[in-house]
Amino acid sequence: MKRREFLKTAAICGAAGSLPAALAQEKTMAKENGSKNQIPLATSAGTRKGDMLYRTLGRTGEKVSAIGMGGFHIGHPELTDDESIRLIRSAIDRGITFMDNSWDYNEGQSEMRMGKALKDGYRQKVFLMTKIDGRTKETAERQIETCLERLQTDHIDLVQHHEVLRFDDPDRIFAEGGSNEAVVDAKKAGKIRYIGFTGHKDPHIHLYMLKVAADHGFHFDTVQMPLNVMDAHFRSFGQMVLPELVKQEIGVLGMKSMGDSVILKSKVVSPIECLHYALSLPTSVVITGIDKPEILDQAFEAVKTFQPMKREQIAQLLAKTKEVAVAGKYELFKTSSHFDSTAKLPYWLGGDTLSVQKLAPPSA
Repeated sequence: MKRREFLKTAAICGAAGSLPAALAQEKTMAKENGSKNQIPLATSAGTRKGDMLYRTLGRTGEKVSAIGMGGFHIGHPELTDDESIRLIRSAIDRGITFMDNSWDYNEGQSEMRMGKALKDGYRQKVFLMTKIDGRTKETAERQIETCLERLQTDHIDLVQHHEVLRFDDPDRIFAEGGSNEAVVDAKKAGKIRYIGFTGHKDPHIHLYMLKVAADHGFHFDTVQMPLNVMDAHFRSFGQMVLPELVKQEIGVLGMKSMGDSVILKSKVVSPIECLHYALSLPTSVVITGIDKPEILDQAFEAVKTFQPMKREQIAQLLAKTKEVAVAGKYELFKTSSHFDSTAKLPYWLGGDTLSVQKLAPPSA
């Protein structure tokens, strides 16, 4: 199939928005191109315990909450430290165990607030993840140490290479003296337990990262990527990357289920529909931004009312989003630089031009 024909065909449910035609098209694509063009679905909802669902994180065997608490939002300057800490602890008390964060979120405030919130026995109740931007071993080592200090812990459960947005990122990460050497060394030292990567720009880059890793004999424990009701129609991570992750038993971390609320501005889907869709995919965790108690309640309502969607229901939902999704209008993380922190601040990546002063984290 030619690339243009593939991209045209890859928008499942694209046949005039009608359900029978959408399903017929999906079956045709699956037959012609294999399972990669059919978004895989979760085989079960997970295990219910209290108000939360729990799923297995790939082949690690770790049990984690199906909803993860996004680290960026808890560091918003609109929130005070005390408000953020109460929100994090409330989420944990109600059953959320997966904590997302990053070295660069809110100039370090997100990690520092998380570190404060995880005192008094809360650290033992969560699976703690953070991300680093460094592409060189030296830069990555410094960022890992800073993350440990801010999070006030002696180990981080999962560290991920952040914002793999460029085709040269995988080559830099796995080069001699690259950042993967730093995370592997940190794992050997007991400072981290698992290794993954994230990105939001283009599924082809994710696939290239997996290839470069395989070429180096390395297997990722997790991969984080956008999975939402618009994704199926434009540069689809769900169609192109998700089948490969399932095949390799890599833990799937879904993000941007609402595109930082931009998807909701389309007025064709509700927050609960967005979360139900992402939970219906073979995601280990759906990470969502939570910056106020009512948003936390919304996440738990989505879990409470969740039943895995059948393929017919998926087709109906995606048919509703097709018209507004085809050009990536509501997935700004794919089509603009708005979400590309390391593009705006490239010295975070490290490299030959990086000065000693710039190696210092934004807020140590």
